[in-house]
Amino acid sequence: MNILPRLPLLLALALYPVGSQAAELEWVTEAGKSLFVEGAKVERLATGMQFLEGPVWITKDGGYLVFSDIPANELKKWTRSGGVSLFRYPSKNANGNTTDTKGRLVTAEHSGRRITFTSKKENVKPLVSDFNGKKFNSPNDLVVKSDASVWFTDPDYGLPKGEAKELDGNYVFRFDEKKKSLDAVVTDFDKPNGLCFSPDEKFLYVADSGAPHHIRRFEVREDGTLAGGKVFCVINPGGPDGIRCDQEGRLWSSAGNGVQVFSPEGVLIARLNLPETAANLCFGGEDGKTLFITARTSLYAVKTRTTAALRPDPAPKN
Repeated sequence: MNILPRLPLLLALALYPVGSQAAELEWVTEAGKSLFVEGAKVERLATGMQFLEGPVWITKDGGYLVFSDIPANELKKWTRSGGVSLFRYPSKNANGNTTDTKGRLVTAEHSGRRITFTSKKENVKPLVSDFNGKKFNSPNDLVVKSDASVWFTDPDYGLPKGEAKELDGNYVFRFDEKKKSLDAVVTDFDKPNGLCFSPDEKFLYVADSGAPHHIRRFEVREDGTLAGGKVFCVINPGGPDGIRCDQEGRLWSSAGNGVQVFSPEGVLIARLNLPETAANLCFGGEDGKTLFITARTSLYAVKTRTTAALRPDPAPKN
């Protein structure tokens, strides 16, 4: 059965109205101008979909992009030669997607209220489905650390209609598949959403798409706990949703007017203005330097001079 999320809540991030302006790059500083190849143009790859989210670049089979169309209950696939095609239906109203250290697709499902992994297209299995016997709200986004731990956010934007919220809050979780342990590492967010690690994994960035509209930065301890959590930046207009760090430690965030890029010190250095509210983004393509953006009904791309922050090699075992 196709259980749609509560669309008013799902669309709460779309605070910036769709306009008719053309997509464009805007340099706030000279450092921002150096992010993109000379003459770079924002390309709209596809449109006419419902609410796009969760892009991830898959390197196997020649490389392709997987992303979610949440209300359509579908995972989509994009290639340069074939355009957009159906990757999986139903998707359990999937939102965020990533790959783990084994190369598996890992997905946050709204109506499934769980995190799953996919080893083959038809082989979808639950990774974690509850916290202390209580169902998650509606897992939203996720990232995998080099030690194979899965970190994910669980706001209640996509809580299926007619189903009760069982947790007391909206938490950030860490799941250790080897130990089968699940911990709520942060519990004081309004609506925790996108998250990503710095290139050296010493910091975890988490977006709050609720009332604060900010991104916080936490220190990652060796035992998997977090410290700190000061505000790194505030996103305006709209609020932060999906976020990514590049190889130089710059933070790229979706925003009401497209994408905003910040230096490692939290200084705004560039904007990528779109005619639609951006929801998420990722790096990919043949050389890893194409920025793909899911924005409401459309998929966009632009060539950059950087790549995603790659997972560092795991620390050697004693």
